[in-house]
Amino acid sequence: MTATVQGPAKKAARPAAAAAVKPAMGPVSPWYLVALGASLLGAAAVFYICLFALQGNGRLPPPAFSNSLCVDEKLEYLRAHHTEQPNLLVIGSSVAWRHFDGEAARKIAPGVKPLNGAFCGLSANQSVFTANWLLDRNPSVRDVVMIASPLDFEDCTGKPTAVFDRKDVDGFVYGDASRWPSYTRYFDPISLARNAGKIADQRSGVNKVDPLVFDRYADGPLDNNDYRGLLYGALNRQDPACFKAMADLSARLTKEGRRLMIVATPMRWNWKDVGRNRQFIAEYNARLAAIPGAEFWDGDSLHMPEAAFFDAVHIRWSTVAGFTEQMARHFHLGEHRG
Repeated sequence: MTATVQGPAKKAARPAAAAAVKPAMGPVSPWYLVALGASLLGAAAVFYICLFALQGNGRLPPPAFSNSLCVDEKLEYLRAHHTEQPNLLVIGSSVAWRHFDGEAARKIAPGVKPLNGAFCGLSANQSVFTANWLLDRNPSVRDVVMIASPLDFEDCTGKPTAVFDRKDVDGFVYGDASRWPSYTRYFDPISLARNAGKIADQRSGVNKVDPLVFDRYADGPLDNNDYRGLLYGALNRQDPACFKAMADLSARLTKEGRRLMIVATPMRWNWKDVGRNRQFIAEYNARLAAIPGAEFWDGDSLHMPEAAFFDAVHIRWSTVAGFTEQMARHFHLGEHRG
């Protein structure tokens, strides 16, 4: 009898006990909200004071639209230096950025107004993304030159095509939008601190290995007499998606009555002997030459001497003018086409 009575009594007591310990929710103190707002404003003020201080001593990196310093710094340069009515657009990755000399092109073809729209570290699909953005912003462009490396065509499937948010970058480069909100939107404290520590040397050219110096055409001179070794190892594959991206760009340009020229960049002879590189390079050349509507030139046929190279695929600025002149002659840049 005792057990029968106590069982239900204990069960009934549990909800009451739970209810007793449940905290009561009172109104939020207005002082708490004031303190919270003041803390947020104070943190924002400290952040922007740091940005202004970095700007004052020449160490403020560009907003991290892509979180790649060399890409973001080029966007910064394009914002400050608009090329009026360019008719020749250069696209690609670092070999296109560093292997084109606008002055040399104009020497051969005085009517050419180049804009170097190449960015470092891009795969072919990403180069096409930036090309489409610049073509949309510069309808005066009639000719497009892509200077390519086999490294650009290894992997397009695994890399996102969009290098940055076009809307945000449009406002920054072409719309005169304030730079400061972009530092909040793309805030990365580790990247900001790392880039602030090296950006001054890169902008001044003191950093000879990875300078962020631009000429009037947005070319990126690599003025270095050192040799850092091959740097790049064996090629692994050629991704069909990369060539598909180039074919899509060619189709767009053909439809719009514009011209696409593809250049295989010079390569150091002993890098071609690494692994299966010669086989991959032969396949890459054949695929580039077969892109419908595009014109192809094998710049590696120039057989540049070893002294011309900084690494396996990058040539020194002292040799770029001659390379650009050969390219301009091969494609008859600046000549009227019916």
